[in-house]
Amino acid sequence: MKALVLAKNGVLEYGDVDMPERYSERSCLIRTAAAGICGSDMHRAFENGAYHHPLVMGHEFSGVVEEAFEGSRYEPGQRVVVFPLLPCRKCRACSTGDYAQCSSYDYYGSRRDGGFAEYVSVPEENLFPLPGHVNIVHAAMTEPCAVALHGVRKFRMEGGETAVVFGGGPIGNMAAQWLRIRGCRRVVVIDIDERKLRIASSMGFDVVNAGRVDPVKEIGAVTDGEGADLAVEACGLPLTYLQAVKSAARFGQVLFLGNLSGTFTMDDVDFTDVLRNELVLRGTWNSKIVPSGSDDWSVVLAYMDRELQVAPLISHTPRLSEGASIFNSVYKREEFYSKVIFVIDDSNELNPREAS
Repeated sequence: MKALVLAKNGVLEYGDVDMPERYSERSCLIRTAAAGICGSDMHRAFENGAYHHPLVMGHEFSGVVEEAFEGSRYEPGQRVVVFPLLPCRKCRACSTGDYAQCSSYDYYGSRRDGGFAEYVSVPEENLFPLPGHVNIVHAAMTEPCAVALHGVRKFRMEGGETAVVFGGGPIGNMAAQWLRIRGCRRVVVIDIDERKLRIASSMGFDVVNAGRVDPVKEIGAVTDGEGADLAVEACGLPLTYLQAVKSAARFGQVLFLGNLSGTFTMDDVDFTDVLRNELVLRGTWNSKIVPSGSDDWSVVLAYMDRELQVAPLISHTPRLSEGASIFNSVYKREEFYSKVIFVIDDSNELNPREAS
């Protein structure tokens, strides 16, 4: 089969590799339809972030069941999406279904070969069937959509809140959408990239360019000096971590969704405001696939291509054979990229009931 292989740091090669070994007796062979590039893939590919070489990256992917084991609830030809975390199912965290906190997990596209390949062997419990209304290319964004939802679900919400999201990239935009879906009256998206802000504005969000104005003062101005009830940090920068905290209202809630790059410090006066205003600061990590039906992934698939729109966030859909040049271009920021999704199987490129 063909795959995009990270041969060594900074070197990606497209070519023939062996078919994947069967993961377990209760695994299905998945023919990959589409796979998205995550920001963490840049770190793995160019900043010595890979656990090993060679490595097939890709942890955001959808596909079609090619082969199923006897007694499987899936059948060949069935469209699916893959939860990439492989828990040990033995530790204390796993016993409560908190697989993201597993003490000894495996991971597609990171610790083991992933979705930048024509085929992947996946245990049945890591598969989710795609509803008929979901475009299979869009489905490759289920994982980041679930990460955003998992974070937003940590807020205690009653409806009618004002929210601010620092970061207009795909994760920030999806967090903004979940905030609106869950009842926020007003959602403000903050970024320094006008192209990201135009996407957010076209989707009905208020936007602020932090390269032109002080975003904390701007949030204060649009909330009559009160601040935002809910603040989401989705950039991962020390500056925006602090701005998210400073933009929160009295008794406000702050969610740290971005993976921090750098050292975050806070002056005593700002920390005193956290105490005085009784702010709630929350961390979040990955997503949950239990309890079945109300888990993050099932909810994402119920809303995707309906109230939750990911198509405006997809800027490029190249072939996997273009992978090396695309990765280098994204890393060097040679042009504007929002979400890049490799279309790996042409026959599944579009849902036959939806051509957008």
